[in-house]
Amino acid sequence: MLRRQAARESAARTYARALPIVPVRARGLTIEGADGRRYLDCLSGAGTLALGHNHPVVLEAIRKVLDSGAPLHVLDLATPVKDAFTTELFRTLPPGLADRARVQFCGPAGTDAVEAAFKLVRAATGRTGMLAFTGAYHGMTAGALEASGGAYDVRVARLPYPQDYRCPFGIGGERGAELAARWTESVLDDAKSGVPLPAGMILEPVQGEGGVIPAPDGWLRRMRDITTSRSIPLIADEVQTGVGRTGRFWAVEHSGVVPDVMVLSKAIGGSLPLAVVVYRDDLDVWRPGAHAGTFRGNQLAMAAGTATLAHVRENGLAERAATLGARMLAQLRGLTDRFTCVGDVRGRGLMIGIDMVTPGPPSPSDATGPLPPAPSLATEVQRECLRRGLIVELGGRHAGVVRLLPPLTITDEQTDAVLDRLTDAIASVAATAETREPVSPTPEGAEGPGRMPGG
Repeated sequence: MLRRQAARESAARTYARALPIVPVRARGLTIEGADGRRYLDCLSGAGTLALGHNHPVVLEAIRKVLDSGAPLHVLDLATPVKDAFTTELFRTLPPGLADRARVQFCGPAGTDAVEAAFKLVRAATGRTGMLAFTGAYHGMTAGALEASGGAYDVRVARLPYPQDYRCPFGIGGERGAELAARWTESVLDDAKSGVPLPAGMILEPVQGEGGVIPAPDGWLRRMRDITTSRSIPLIADEVQTGVGRTGRFWAVEHSGVVPDVMVLSKAIGGSLPLAVVVYRDDLDVWRPGAHAGTFRGNQLAMAAGTATLAHVRENGLAERAATLGARMLAQLRGLTDRFTCVGDVRGRGLMIGIDMVTPGPPSPSDATGPLPPAPSLATEVQRECLRRGLIVELGGRHAGVVRLLPPLTITDEQTDAVLDRLTDAIASVAATAETREPVSPTPEGAEGPGRMPGG
């Protein structure tokens, strides 16, 4: 099957290159391959599987619809399944948004919802430009790519996204975040910046594909203030961060920010394709048919999504993710002292990244700065993890960040197994890393080894 896949599928395939396995069964955190080997899956469908593979409540919800004889394809007609999903979704939204929200069902992928959000704010404001951030990832369609950090021909103003380890200003911390906010204000208020008042600003509360970089809460509140005072709709891309992943049901809740628009996909479909845009009712200026799509009424996905949203909410899985994620981060941060090839460990909740670097002193021009990213070492860690029965993802500017996205249902015992296997894999790679010649990182914006967009 692997040989046939390589012969038949396009050169654009991604995960199949780094993970040469043939899954045949799966349950919770575990995948079983055709060769009988079992793997702990910390990729989780790029964050789609909030409850892991084939959770009983999801399977029961799907079976219930199938056994009921309900239509499976209804375009945007009202159905009991859709009504239940919308009700549950609104129950979880930040109160400041849920009280006056509208929802648009889009095509089945997160990138479809991003495109819809752009169309929405452009129609509502009469403006065309967009603000986005370095390192962003919003999808693979044309408009979404323009707002993503890897785009080349862009019509989007790119702003600095604050981070500590690779701070664009070389400072990090609160001061670095403050400079990033001031830069944003300058771009908007300087009549000669070349950036007219935009239709909207889109940001990720935690950059996932960009290297698992949580937005500082204070900075996110500044972005809310900046956009509000200038009548710029703020779009929060919660495609990967939503449904409890970061330790709150929606990642914007960490900062108390209420966006004007939220883009949702991945986990809201309970493992099946579903994407929506939720937005303030005063932005709802679309004419009938202004945004449509044949597959915007996926009844099975809505049923699975309702079950997932309710299970996460009723069982406190977001709070569980916060507690377990803090424990994992605390243990993994010890790797920076043990291995010189581990530059930084960061994350929020069960969204964790390990920044692999080239061992050795920093560059002469920046003796106190971060070490160069090491995509080749990250790829080796991913390969060694797979040999040990652990599936992880890569991300970051140069695909040098090893990423963990375990399901929210992971047990304490499984967590120990994941940490043990990951640490052993890193130790194996580190044992030989210091003896090699340094490897130059992939040029900024280019696709490095193992780069696997999760949209």
